[in-house]
Amino acid sequence: MTVLTRAPSPATTPGSGAAPGRPPSRPRRTNPLGALGGLLWLVVVLVPVYWVVVTSLRTREGFFDANPLAVPSDPTLDNYRQVLDNGFTHYLLNSLAVTAGATALTLAVSFLAAYAVVRGTSRALRWTFSVFLLGLAIPLQATIIPVYYLIAQANMYDTLTAIALPSAAFAIPLTVVILVNFLRDIPDELYESMRADGAGHWRMLWSLALPLSRPALITVTIYDALNVWNGFLFPLILTQSPDKRVLPLFVWSFQGEFTVNVPAVLAAVVLSTLPILALYVIGRRQLIGGMTAGFGK
Repeated sequence: MTVLTRAPSPATTPGSGAAPGRPPSRPRRTNPLGALGGLLWLVVVLVPVYWVVVTSLRTREGFFDANPLAVPSDPTLDNYRQVLDNGFTHYLLNSLAVTAGATALTLAVSFLAAYAVVRGTSRALRWTFSVFLLGLAIPLQATIIPVYYLIAQANMYDTLTAIALPSAAFAIPLTVVILVNFLRDIPDELYESMRADGAGHWRMLWSLALPLSRPALITVTIYDALNVWNGFLFPLILTQSPDKRVLPLFVWSFQGEFTVNVPAVLAAVVLSTLPILALYVIGRRQLIGGMTAGFGK
């Protein structure tokens, strides 16, 4: 008697390594050119950072004698000591105050404006969003004379407020654009559900839009804080007293009439970078998520 047997299917063949009913997994493809390009870009980024740190550990005379990329044979912290002895802490506090004030004002105004643009229905709000877009096309350098005149007329010249207010004003347009694109991705059903429960706009703003916008808010916070922290033109034009200097002007003060103490300047650069670096380390995950969110549609 002949017995008919059914041949095993490819998905259940012994030794195939695949689960029953599932297609075999595809082998991973390698991208050596992409890996090589990423490695080269990493070198391009890290070499200047390495040079800055190494040079800040050299003496002023050793800066001209040794190989610029060689590790100093007698590293010294005198440059950092010189920076700290010249009032670095005072200028650090000035920069922190300006950056915190400008960033907080930017986030408060931009988030409220972005929510109004997304949830509003009037034409006036649409025109308001167009005005914010127009603000992206106006360069900061083209408005420095009107800004100086307004600050002087408001009796705020040579104050930290004179730096914070214009910095926030020029940061608002881009921040609004980013937050608007993010808030538009929040489903309308969530708003309608809260509205059915009797929630108003302020409740929805605080309990729904704000928690869901955390990645975007952290992204714009780091971006705006970095721009204000590194700002040079507004502090240079709108202040003149030494006690009102911020860190960019403090670093610039190490430049003499005929010579520049390069190791000391780079030591000041390293110290002034640490607060922003710490801010990035704290919010790096939200920063990456916020940079890719809000643009999926």
